[in-house]
Amino acid sequence: MDLAGAKLRTAGLPPGPSILRINPFRDDSGRVLMPASVWLTPQEQPQPAPANSASTLVSLALPAAWLRGLQANNPVRFRDRRGRKRKLRVLSISEQGCWAELRKTAYLAPDTLFWSPAGEAMLQRIPRLEAFLLLRPGDVLQLNRYPGALDSTGTQAAIGCTMPELLDHVKLGERVWFDDGKIGGVVEQVEPDALLVRITQARAKGEKLRNDKGINLPDSLLPLPALTPKDQEDLAFIAQHADMVGLSFASRPQDVELLQQRLAQLTERPIPFIIKVETQRGFEQLPAILLTAMRAPGFGVMIARGDLAVECGFERLAEVQEEILWLCEAAHVPVIWATQVLESLASGGLPSRAEITDAAMGNRAECVMLNKGPRVVQAVETLDGIFRRMQGHQHKKSAMLRSLHVAQMLPEPESTPL
Repeated sequence: MDLAGAKLRTAGLPPGPSILRINPFRDDSGRVLMPASVWLTPQEQPQPAPANSASTLVSLALPAAWLRGLQANNPVRFRDRRGRKRKLRVLSISEQGCWAELRKTAYLAPDTLFWSPAGEAMLQRIPRLEAFLLLRPGDVLQLNRYPGALDSTGTQAAIGCTMPELLDHVKLGERVWFDDGKIGGVVEQVEPDALLVRITQARAKGEKLRNDKGINLPDSLLPLPALTPKDQEDLAFIAQHADMVGLSFASRPQDVELLQQRLAQLTERPIPFIIKVETQRGFEQLPAILLTAMRAPGFGVMIARGDLAVECGFERLAEVQEEILWLCEAAHVPVIWATQVLESLASGGLPSRAEITDAAMGNRAECVMLNKGPRVVQAVETLDGIFRRMQGHQHKKSAMLRSLHVAQMLPEPESTPL
């Protein structure tokens, strides 16, 4: 089980509107290749859609009595949010709900009214869209102590944060990174209730910043607690049930000592722990942290490369993770290689060449962590295949220099008469 730690995050953007866009799958010319599949389910007891191979799937909750009056091939007509006339065609009916298809793009709102031979029904619930700010290089972002998407004039992008007291320790000219380094900026002005951040790093077409995204302040000396009140509360449950506990944002030996003390107060059972190295300060203090942790019966280290890359700089990540591996090897401490390993594959796409090379480097650690995703099983199988090949060539830091198959394929040298 993992302790969340003191993580500074964005907050305060109000939710977006309750609008649902449904659109069929089209080719580059705009022709419909496949209609959108719509699952109609009773709003009193919504049921998940059965397995379906359609490219576009939307679920709508409508009154059960109205759904029971539908029949296959019935047209269901409605006007969408823009006032456009649209039509659903019922394909099949079951006790759990109905399948229908839509061949034109439509925008639905909670008050959308549907007509069919069975009568009319109104859509009641649609999830609100997630709000975001679109930030480009050169923009100014107001990082507020208090929630709010815009300033009083409504002209400047602004967002709040979860730990406003930390803004007292940020100075002019210091760097600020958002969302694992996707957006970066420099503090241009310090005000009593906000920081004005000039965006310097983002895609030219803009990068979206949402609520609950991480904020990194690598140049600022922040008095972050080793265990937050939420961590202290969670430890009581962890002590009862966990086989292992992760200490997030460990930055000094005292953090490890505090965790050990709290665990000893809560249980007599020895619980191994994982020290997650994800800040520049934690990396710099790692030798002292390791010496302190060695008093425990069992522990390991995680190279949490998401925050670590932002804190130390992406160009230094390879060097930093190499030093962590060497330190832990010298201390006989197992290492977890973590963050974005084969992420493109796990999330449903194809791995890049860089990701395959990165995954192969993970063979130098004792354990590799994969993130969740619809194709995570295939990612595990791919990682297993990579490791089985790499283990014949290298054991942790030592190259094996084994006999190569390609060397055996060289032609025999011709004999030269004396």
